[in-house]
Formats: sequence, structure tokens, C-alpha cells
Amino acid sequence: MRLESLEIFTVAPPAPGWGGRYWIFTKLTTACGIIGYGEAYASTVGPKAMQAVIEDVFARHMQGENPENIELMFRRAYSSGFTQRPDPTVIGAFSGLEMACWDILGKARNRPVWALLGGKMNARLRSYTYLYPAPGQETPDFWVSPEAAAEAALRFVNMGFTAVKFDPAGPYTIRGGHMPAMTDITRSVAFCKAIREAVGDRADLLFGTHGQFSTPGAIRLGQAIEPYLPLWYEEPIPPDNLAEFANVANSVRIPLATGERMSTKAEFGALLRHGGVKILQPALGRVGGIWEAKKIAAMAEVFNAEMAPHLYAGPVEWAANLHLAASIPNLLMVETIETGGSFHQKLIKNSIKWENGYVLPPEAPGLGIEFDEDVARAHPYTGTGLHLEMQEAPCDYTNGNRFEGGAPSQKTSQ
Repeated sequence: MRLESLEIFTVAPPAPGWGGRYWIFTKLTTACGIIGYGEAYASTVGPKAMQAVIEDVFARHMQGENPENIELMFRRAYSSGFTQRPDPTVIGAFSGLEMACWDILGKARNRPVWALLGGKMNARLRSYTYLYPAPGQETPDFWVSPEAAAEAALRFVNMGFTAVKFDPAGPYTIRGGHMPAMTDITRSVAFCKAIREAVGDRADLLFGTHGQFSTPGAIRLGQAIEPYLPLWYEEPIPPDNLAEFANVANSVRIPLATGERMSTKAEFGALLRHGGVKILQPALGRVGGIWEAKKIAAMAEVFNAEMAPHLYAGPVEWAANLHLAASIPNLLMVETIETGGSFHQKLIKNSIKWENGYVLPPEAPGLGIEFDEDVARAHPYTGTGLHLEMQEAPCDYTNGNRFEGGAPSQKTSQ
């Protein structure tokens, strides 16, 4: 087998857009006609520029190569430009291409990818979702209302979920870690209280943040929500100072989780060595792909840490997450978009099954999905905005902060 050609789909999910402003899918075809699909999550440059990066990575490091040689191709990309260090853009491009190689290998052997990763350790994968408003009830007020969050939590728990995530502590700014406003702390406590009262002990609470706090600020907020026993406190400080996570962990009695913005085992290895984080959340479309994530899971075992693959992307990364999750012994849970996401499932012809709080590992060859190219082509992204964006304005300590927690505004950065 030899990798011969590449096609890229940049797809815009219809409103409300759960999963981000757009998704970038890769299609690789071998000289013998086997097709594999992948997804690149990293979006530090615009979609046209990212497409050019993906094309360059493929032509420079992968075209004409045997798709079995994943380690060799990864080392070429990792070392590109005399670097040998994590680069989220280049490694993100490689991640999407690497997933497609695994899809090809599974199809060539008529086996699901998890069977090539050591077999099925987990027959069912515990899943969680963000709290999203019910269809037709999407308003900015939802993201700042403890009562609306509690209602949504109960709705999802009644579906079968045993864990739900929410992130009321914004804003996410380009300015690095800040001290939360007291109003942000008050709202965060109110969310935890209302949701815990609504679901009782039927579900775990997953408190999300996105790297927005200084170390003392993260400690203040974390201590305030401790009484509600969240299962995790997600990425409370920026991901560019891994040693500081241990300082937060030593002061807050909630397990820390992080990893969606990290790239390769190099960053996760440093995180584990510094201590403090026992729940790792790699995004497989950014971290280096399935094989790199498998290595991270093995490292995590040594540190008695668990894996919870991140998903705020499309259904191909979701499928890759599931194959990794099925194969590892230290899985905590996997993220889903609601019970799979209506447009996510439409793109893959409902080929992933969710049942009563669990996702079932795909059994079909490769990634086990049926990617619908017609649907992808019918929803092209034509804007210039990034998949996700942070605000430039600082935290507002006078008037309070309002933010959109589930998806970028459809009115801006199209």
C-alpha cells in the first residue's frame, strides 16, 4: 500500500453549531483504492491556511509512504523544520492525516481500529456531554442561568448520562491568567448548587474552565465549588505553564483535568512529571493522532492517571476517540456532543451508537463510520473566523461578565 492522494473538506455545522464554527476532515486514498478519513482539530490559523498546512504535511512527509509506517511519518512531521518539539499547527495537520491512515489500515485488514491497538478492553464507553439548551431554546441567557443549567442537567441525566459538564466561570481572554470577578465565583457556586440539587447523586458534575485564571484565582474559585464534589476541575490555568497545575492541585480538593490544547506526549509527559493532574484530556485531532494518544495513555498508567478524550469537533475525531477509549485500561469517560449530535450523526450516517449513557465502540472495519461526502460538500465553510476564538476585552469586575459557553456566535467572525 502507498498513500497516493489527499482531499480536504472544511465543513460548517448548521446552527446552533455545537462542536465549533467548522470542522476540517481529511480523505486519503491509497494507490490500491482504499479510502481513509481523519479530522484535524488544531485551528491556530484560518481554514484556508490550515488546508495549505495539511497539504504540505501530506506532500512532504506522507505521500508515497506505506500507511503502516505511522511512527516514521510522525517523526518526520515532529522534526520538520529542524524543530523536534510540539507544534500544534503542524501536529494538528498530521493528526488528521494519521487518523485516516488508521482508517485505511483497519479497512485493509477488515478489522476495527481498536483491534489493531491491543484489542477491546472496554465493551461500553461511559460518556458525558456539555449542558446544551433544548432545541429551539438557544438564547444567550442560557449560559449564565443556574436554573436553566439545572433543568438541562436533569434532562440529560434522565436520558441516561451519569456525568454532565458546564463552564459558567468565563470569560476566556487573550490576556493570560486573571483573577476571577466575585460575580463569576458567585455564579459558579450557584451553578454547582442548582445542578447538584437537580440531579442529586445520579450524576457527576464536571466543572469546565478554559485556562483563564491565574494560579491564585484558580485556587479561589476551586475552593468555592468544593462543597458540591465535582468529579473534575478542568484546565483552570493556561496550558503554557505546566508546573503551576501542581500548585492548584495542592490547594484544591477537586481532581484536575486538562489537555485539550496540548500537543504530543512531550507536553503530557511534562505535565505528569510535575504532578497534580490525574485526568488527561487529549484532543486526538491536535495531540498527534491515535498512536500518540495511545502512548500518552500508557504514560498515564504509570502515574495512576486516567484518560478522558476531549471532543469539541466533528464526528471523525469522535470515532478516533472511541477506538482509543475501547483499547485502554485507564479510561475514565469519553466526551460526546449530546447523544452524538444530530449533524455529527448525519455526516456519518448514524454509524456510531449511543445507549443509556454509554457509547458503543464501532465494530465495522477501520474507524467504523460511513462518512457522507455529499453532506460534507453541501455544508462548506466559507468564512474567515477560527474554529474557536478568545475575547480581547479583559475580565469585567464592575458590570459582570456574559459569555457564550456552547458555540461561537453566529453573528460574528463568519
